[in-house]
Amino acid sequence: MLKQKTLKDSFSLSGKGLHTGLDLTVTFNPAPDNHGYKIQRIDVEGQPTIDAVADNVTETTRGTVLSKNGVKVSTVEHGMAALYALGIDNCLIQVNGPEFPILDGSAQYYVQEIERVGTVEQNAVKDFYIIKSKIEFRDETTGSSIIVLPDENFSLNVLVSYDSTIIPNQFATLEDMHNFKDEVAASRTFVFVREIEPLLSAGLIKGGDLDNAIVIYERKMSQESFDKLADVMGVPHMDAEQLGYINHKPLVWPNECARHKLLDVIGDLALIGKPIKGRIIATRPGHTINNKFARQMRKEIRLHEIQAPSYDCSREPVMDVNRIRELLPHRYPFQLVDKVIEIGANYIVGIKNITANEPFFQGHFPQEPVMPGVLQVEAMAQVGGLLVLNSVDEPERYSTYFMKIDGVKFRQKVVPGDTIIFRVEMLAPIRRGISTMKGYAFVGEKVVCEAEFMAQIVKNK
Repeated sequence: MLKQKTLKDSFSLSGKGLHTGLDLTVTFNPAPDNHGYKIQRIDVEGQPTIDAVADNVTETTRGTVLSKNGVKVSTVEHGMAALYALGIDNCLIQVNGPEFPILDGSAQYYVQEIERVGTVEQNAVKDFYIIKSKIEFRDETTGSSIIVLPDENFSLNVLVSYDSTIIPNQFATLEDMHNFKDEVAASRTFVFVREIEPLLSAGLIKGGDLDNAIVIYERKMSQESFDKLADVMGVPHMDAEQLGYINHKPLVWPNECARHKLLDVIGDLALIGKPIKGRIIATRPGHTINNKFARQMRKEIRLHEIQAPSYDCSREPVMDVNRIRELLPHRYPFQLVDKVIEIGANYIVGIKNITANEPFFQGHFPQEPVMPGVLQVEAMAQVGGLLVLNSVDEPERYSTYFMKIDGVKFRQKVVPGDTIIFRVEMLAPIRRGISTMKGYAFVGEKVVCEAEFMAQIVKNK
């Protein structure tokens, strides 16, 4: 089971802001377990902190802007993408102005600094949100869409399409986040010449130049207008008849623009607040639809905050019913665990198939059979007992006795034909033979029962 990670040490990067033109310094610091990403404006009185989550995004014009109580931080997406892609879960980011420095318009300097200072594994378990069915957000006006499909890892396919002869259609793919450094991080932000004047009029890109962006000239204009824009950009006059890329540095990849859009998608989806396992397919993405999708994902996660473990009935169990009989003293009709499908250092997943032939249905509402709640708790306790026994040598010589059960909740009835999936995890290491655990019972994706246990393990054989 993967653990959360943070930085081993702090690092700082300095440069000008893309939109403000200010000289800025951003510092990335280690943070404790379950801290998430937080951004602190150290230049503002009281040094307020903003949670870097999609719900706090207030603007998406040429960048992602986070805001809380009137305090803003913009152009955060490249730094967020680097943190997320390199598996950093917890980080406190301090900045001395209203935006992150644009640097060269990519994420490569963030990646280099993260690798230089290194990372450290923390105690808390990395809490993935696993995509189990298709989720889609579509903007019919723009034709943009983002779809996420089930996948074992986080991967992305990005397709861009512009009314442009230079980049009419491009796509980029990232199958493995470990390849982010080599395949995506160096891709730079880009802008069309036709967009520069409106952006300047809107008070944006005051710090933009050919050192931090790819400029694309794909619609002819008069030489006079082109010369005026060249003066604004601080570059030599060029032939207005010659379409193409205007760069100090050549393209890193032919599809660098699509790769940068992929980078932006990662940075914006980092604001979901949890790493996800799923395949993203983004068509004509931008900060606006990225944020809308991230907000939708946050709602989805709140609805399914506790996820059922994946269960493939065709896979060989970790413990079958015969092995369970060797470890637990229970026998028919009181052995309530059919198999164990997964077991880790501090958690276990067990299965109970409910049939109409269960002996308790003879007296427990025979006309409307419902599994007694107390037996659901007992089955969960037996799964927990197997977890505790798995932590000792010669488990056959031990017995587990439950001392306390708290916080029991029943959320839905369990009936014949249901398959209950139990997930029980230790809340703390075993001390002096005493273990505390939290258990959930699922039917499908729904929690049907939950409880906390305290158990004692005794060597008595």
